Amino acid sequence: MREISCRLLVIGAGPGGYVCAIRAGQLGVDTIIVDPQPPGGTCLNMGCIPSKALIHAADEFHRITTLSAAPEMGISAKGASVDLGATVGWKNGIVERLNNGVSTLLRKAGTRLITGTATLRDGKTALVDTPEGPVLVRAEAVVLATGSAPVELPPLPFGGRVISSTEALTLTEVPKTLAVVGGGYIGLELGTAFAKLGSEVTVLEAGPRILPQYDAELTRPVAQRLLALGIKVMTGARAGGLSDQGALRVAVTDAAIEIAAEKILVTVGRRPLSREAGIEALQLAMNGPYLAVDDHCRTSMRGVFAIGDVTGEPMLAHRAMAQGEMVAEIVAGHRRAWDHRAIPAVCFTDPEIVSVGLSATEAQAAGHEVITGQFPFAANGRAMTAAREDGFIRVVARKDNEEILGIQAVGAGISELAAGFALALEMGARLGDVIGTIHAHPTRGEALHEACLKALDRGLHL
Repeated sequence: MREISCRLLVIGAGPGGYVCAIRAGQLGVDTIIVDPQPPGGTCLNMGCIPSKALIHAADEFHRITTLSAAPEMGISAKGASVDLGATVGWKNGIVERLNNGVSTLLRKAGTRLITGTATLRDGKTALVDTPEGPVLVRAEAVVLATGSAPVELPPLPFGGRVISSTEALTLTEVPKTLAVVGGGYIGLELGTAFAKLGSEVTVLEAGPRILPQYDAELTRPVAQRLLALGIKVMTGARAGGLSDQGALRVAVTDAAIEIAAEKILVTVGRRPLSREAGIEALQLAMNGPYLAVDDHCRTSMRGVFAIGDVTGEPMLAHRAMAQGEMVAEIVAGHRRAWDHRAIPAVCFTDPEIVSVGLSATEAQAAGHEVITGQFPFAANGRAMTAAREDGFIRVVARKDNEEILGIQAVGAGISELAAGFALALEMGARLGDVIGTIHAHPTRGEALHEACLKALDRGLHL
């Protein structure tokens, strides 16, 4: 058996793992990264990137079919059709390009990529099963970046007609009927996309409303858009198994019903892969199902770090990337700690949702007296010219010193403003800082300027 050694071993080549490995390599740390799949992890291969590609394709198709049914702005279109197999091929091409890009960046940084499955023997040694045979890797430090996987419901195990988001992104035909179990962001993103491609979609949410992690005012425009797209949403609905005829059993408040669906997409959350790759044998301290880490991403075992989904919520690729970069610099001897004030959360529904920092309710619960300002896109010129006036931008600030504590928004394409929102919070901006910044006209970003003015009762355009 071949044996190799390194200063840093990264297990998992998802967003957190590969960023950690690239940054470590840049800093001269002898690094090995291991993953059985092409680099990029769930996000690049079967999550963030593929889903956004499908969403974009669905938006383009829906735009054409809408103009076919009802000409708008003097534009009409006829004869639109979709070949989902070709769409998936286009999506796969994007994934391949990004895979190759990550591999190139790893090589450029001097990092060694091993394709294989790693199993930890202890906190400094891992056995990697590769196509060429087993390889024993010895390291001074280890980073666990094993990620997460879709949660499977016992009465609806994955297989056949019951699919996870992974299988949904590889379908080559648009299902005539689709039942989505779970009204969170993954289910609504994919459910909306398939509805735009022509599926008859039913969303089942066990709770009282969709997207429970966001406040009701933010999700209201999304619920209205779902209705306009013909998507049926059932709240207080719990999915069971399949009937003898293959229909989906659903328990609602006072009855039991059955729903016929060609495909059943289960999106009830993700579970951390905190017991795979031999991690359980290390007996690390846990935080529920997650690996417990400090503000340096150190686990309870010296020399073993953990980043990304395996460390808890929010399970976001950009959080994992930031953690990975930080850990690489710590291993290289730099002084770093996790001191970020805000991690933007984006829901790529239609319209999109962005939330950064605290909502008014959360800020008040933290003991702050707050002021808020909100500006609707119905009064924004750019939104009007784009024929998408639904949604708004809201700002939450401390009353005493006007420091911005949170920004929430819902609207078409609003995800592109997420970085600016986060920057305001990271820099400790006050309402006056935003008000004093000239915002280009006509843009959706003007709504943030107006929301800050509204918070001080100085609104100009409403």
